[in-house]
Order: sequence, then structure tokens, then C-alpha cells
Amino acid sequence: MTAERVPMNFFLNGSRREAALRPMARLSETLREEFGYTGVKVGCDAGDCGACTILLNGRQVCACLVPTARIDGAMVVSADGLQANGFLSRIQHAFLRHGAVQCGACIPGMLTAATEIAAAYENPTRQQVLDGLSGVLCRCTGYQKIVDAVMDAGRDPDYLKNPIGPAGGPAVGARLPRTDAIAKLDGSAQFGADGIPTDALWLRAVRSPHMAANFTLGDMAPLFERHPGLHKVL
Repeated sequence: MTAERVPMNFFLNGSRREAALRPMARLSETLREEFGYTGVKVGCDAGDCGACTILLNGRQVCACLVPTARIDGAMVVSADGLQANGFLSRIQHAFLRHGAVQCGACIPGMLTAATEIAAAYENPTRQQVLDGLSGVLCRCTGYQKIVDAVMDAGRDPDYLKNPIGPAGGPAVGARLPRTDAIAKLDGSAQFGADGIPTDALWLRAVRSPHMAANFTLGDMAPLFERHPGLHKVL
């Protein structure tokens, strides 16, 4: 993969952006590492799991399969950008209301796929929802609550006014929103690969090409001179 950067102009989560980017880098890598949109999750890096699903010009794609060059002149939306003025979108609100958020790994991809479905069908059938979500895998919910949420999203015109969770009455059997659901819906939830501690070092293992050989390090000064970022050799 070339390290050469190319100027690009595009819309990212509603904002016009200009940046010099590596054209052949995976778009998932660019969105996460260049722009900090860790709501784009990376699972398989092969287009199988759908965790990195985003909208490119309104159509869902696996960001791990798309070269960054394709966003030049395009419109890109990830789950991080689905909110409007600080309010959850209709789809996000429906996911919260139906308890469709569990571990959260698949949720960003599910949300962007569901957003495409909602744009294509005012009242989608269950089969249309299943087809539209088929590229994103979930191992927590069994899909039932997610499908119900997508189908119900268009049926609540006053969703912004409606409280989330029971307003009163019997509590037994009532569905309460998960305390961590909002962060998983808006992309701000931090998973293990979503953050790097300050001043962290990269570790590289160097192995001998000969199975029975040992290393003799000798004078390390020339090595440190050639590699200014090298901190220590163990």
C-alpha cells in the first residue's frame, strides 16, 4: 500500500472536508485513524461481518473493502454522524426503545444499513428489512429486536417527544433502556481497539530466520541512529 497522500474533497457525516489521504488505504482505517470515527467497527477486515458498514452516497458498503480514493467527491455517513443537533435519529431511537442494543459491536453497521432501508421504504416489510440487514452479522440478539426496531421506526412521528422507558405504572415486565445504550448507538462507546494510551509504544517482535540460532546484539548505537523512533531493544 502506497504511503503517498492525495488531496480529496468530500462530505463526511454532514460536514464538507478537505484532506490529503492515502488513496489505497482501507476506508475503515482512514475513518478510524485519520478522523477518529471509531463508531466504524472493524471485525473481519474481509467484508464478511459487516461491522464496518457505512453509507457511501446513500448506499451501504463495507468500509474495509473500499479504497479511500472512492470518497473523493462523495458523501460518507457513519453511525457517528446519524444524530442531528444532539438528538438520536428515528432509527437510533427505535433501537433504544426496542432493546435492540446488546454488546454493541454490530450496532453501528446495523444502524447505517437500517438508515438505508428507511430511506428506500416508508413502511418496509419484514422481508425487506431482513434483506437490507443481511450484510451485517449479530451474535447477541437473534435479530428479532433489531428487525422489530427497523419496522417500527417509521410508525412513531412524535418519537422525539416520547420518553424512553416506562413513564409510570407497573414496573415488573417493563423494558428499561440499557445504561450503556446511548454510547453504543452514537458511536462513542470505546471498545478495546478504539483507543491508544498516551505515549504508547509499538512492540515489534524480530525472529531469527534460523530455528536454532541465537541473537548477539553487539553495538546498538548505529541501530538507534538509523531509527530515531526506536526506544529500546529487549
